[in-house]
Amino acid sequence: MYAAAAAGFQAVEAAWLYDADLQQLQRAKEATGLQVALLNTPPGDVKGDGDLGLGAVPGREAEFRHGLDLALTYARALDCKRIHLMAGRIPEGSDRAAVAKEMEAIFVQNLNYAADMLSKEGITGLIEPINTRITDPRYFLHSPHQ
Repeated sequence: MYAAAAAGFQAVEAAWLYDADLQQLQRAKEATGLQVALLNTPPGDVKGDGDLGLGAVPGREAEFRHGLDLALTYARALDCKRIHLMAGRIPEGSDRAAVAKEMEAIFVQNLNYAADMLSKEGITGLIEPINTRITDPRYFLHSPHQ
């Protein structure tokens, strides 16, 4: 945050800050005057091929909800009003077409749950399609038409 403020930024997006001490982040935010514009939900396992979110991942609904609770804790403490609800990747070795309906149903279920939780806090949930041709071929949410 200090580097962003020194460079003249007024706000920062904090992708995954969950390994950082929350009190230190609060002090940095206060010292710099920066706004935390956006947090991502925790990515899950990012080692190797990793998850890149859990919102649509079959069998990981409880982990998504736990991650949302953690994101809410950080968002409250940092006065952040937006959380990116990360969909996650198609499971390794799966055919996108074969798992699409199940993943969509799980994503919708998790988005409904998140909308209820976020609305109580005055926080906006965001989703972001990610380009599968260049950025991440396995990311579930790949089009605004999805």
